[in-house]
This record gives sequence, structure tokens and C-alpha cells, in this order.
Amino acid sequence: MNESKSSEEIFEDAHEALVMMNLYDSAVKQLALKFEVLNNEFKVLYARNPIHHIEKRVKSFGSIAAKLLKKGLPVTLKEAKSKVNDIAGVRVVCHYIDDVYSVAQMLERQKDIEIIKRQDYIKHPNYNGYRSLHLDIRVPVYLSDRTEYVMAEIQLRTIAMDFWASLEHDIRYKADKSKLPEGINEEMYECADKIADIDRQMQDMYKRITQAQNAQESEA
Repeated sequence: MNESKSSEEIFEDAHEALVMMNLYDSAVKQLALKFEVLNNEFKVLYARNPIHHIEKRVKSFGSIAAKLLKKGLPVTLKEAKSKVNDIAGVRVVCHYIDDVYSVAQMLERQKDIEIIKRQDYIKHPNYNGYRSLHLDIRVPVYLSDRTEYVMAEIQLRTIAMDFWASLEHDIRYKADKSKLPEGINEEMYECADKIADIDRQMQDMYKRITQAQNAQESEA
């Protein structure tokens, strides 16, 4: 599947395809804003930001079509909307593991967000060592004449988890899998475990530093 193809070449109605993509683009902008608001509030209340950075993306027409074909489904707008949950995606990269869960809880409390599915790959890492908290959600997008409810995938992870995932993706998906040296998968998992240990250690150090500072302030 050529991802550079236009909507006219892939889907049956070019105009409707563009309307759909605008809807998903609006959803990711709205979700990113929600996280920015939470991050800014934390800065005001606690003088720190739990979120390091936010990334957002909308799948290309080619990626959507490829996913539908992989599922054995017809390449139509209707199937894309109902069967592809991650057309809209937001990745929230936090400083520490506790921040991941705190930010997730803040989002889950918002009444206009419906949690469809929750997958905790931090407590239960994926087969290759991948760690992240995934939330499949439904969010309302308020348009000029109607409200549309849009599915989106949110990935929350630490800087360390994001570091591993980025390099793993570069090695596993960009390289010729048939030419990967023997034992690479095992090494990948081992690296993921080492990085997870460092992640936990960094969080522990941060907690001890914070506790020591608070103790000094209370004695002053």
C-alpha cells in the first residue's frame, strides 16, 4: 500500500474523506489542549510539570487503508470510522511513572471523555518489553452544526519508555526483519528491563529529594 496516495485514489468519496480527516484532526487538537491545561495547572499549584511533552498525529489515508486491508476489511470510510480506533492519536510523555498514572486519572475524571479500553503495558509489559499506558477513548468534537463523537488512542509513558520505544521501532520496523541477527529480540527485552529499572530508580531519587526538601522547609 502506497501511503502517499491521495484520498481520491483510496476512498470512495474524496470530499467525505477530507471531512473525516478534519474531524480526527480536531479531536487530537482538543485532546492535546486538555493535557496542556492539566500540565499548566500543575505548574501553578505545585511548581512542576508532570508532562514533558505531547505529540499528536492523524493516520494518513494510506495507513488507514493498509490497516483495513490487514484486518481483511473493505477500504471504506464507514469501516475506517467503526473499525480503526487509532486514526487519531495523542502521545503524552511524562517525567516519572507516577506522573503517567496521575495524568491518566485526571483525564479519566473528565465527564466528556468515555474510556472504551485501558491497556496497562507498564504493569504488564508487552511480549517485546514495550511499556506504556494505552487508553482508547471517545471524545466529543463540537462542530458548527452538530457534535461528533470520535475514537482516539492515547499513549502515556515516561521519557525512558519513549526512548526505548523510539529506538525499538527504528530497529524492528525500518530494518529488514529477515536480516536481523539472532538474539536481537531477547536483547531488546533485556534492554527494556534495564531501562525500566533506571526509570524506577530515578523516580525513587526524585521522591527522596522532594521529601528531604519538604522536611527542611517544615523545620525552617
